Amino acid sequence: MLPSHSNFSGKIHGGYILSLMDQIAFACASKHSETYCVTASVDKVDFLKPVEVGELVTMKASINNVGTTSMVVGVRVEAENIMTGKVKHCNSSYFTMVAKDTNGKSVEVPGLILENETAVRRFVRSIYRKEEMKVRRDRFKSSEFQLETHLELLKKHNVKVDL
Repeated sequence: MLPSHSNFSGKIHGGYILSLMDQIAFACASKHSETYCVTASVDKVDFLKPVEVGELVTMKASINNVGTTSMVVGVRVEAENIMTGKVKHCNSSYFTMVAKDTNGKSVEVPGLILENETAVRRFVRSIYRKEEMKVRRDRFKSSEFQLETHLELLKKHNVKVDL
């Protein structure tokens, strides 16, 4: 990683890492689907450890789950100190990529062949993550939200309700 990729604290900017991850997810999804792919969503971006200027970054991607036209691509980011050889896990994230034809219409993607326990675990984990995401999304629909039931909870947090 170069100094031009760093933020004000001298670490590699998280946005730059995220951009690289998106490119890797695109390449992985496009290779699997044999067509152009677009990013539909990114789930759970946690920056675990900073990437330092001068470290060698490795990104590993795998298709963890497939739907009809979409794929979940897991991306793992590791950084290696080239002087010491020490490798650290800096980030993992999940990109939902959708396959598109030349007219921008979604197209079917090939299925997956799960060849080992890790592949099965990743596929099942993606199923659960998708279900949990739906629960999170639906939990606070504005049409169903009842303010009164949540005011007591807010008393435990650093917030003032001024309605």
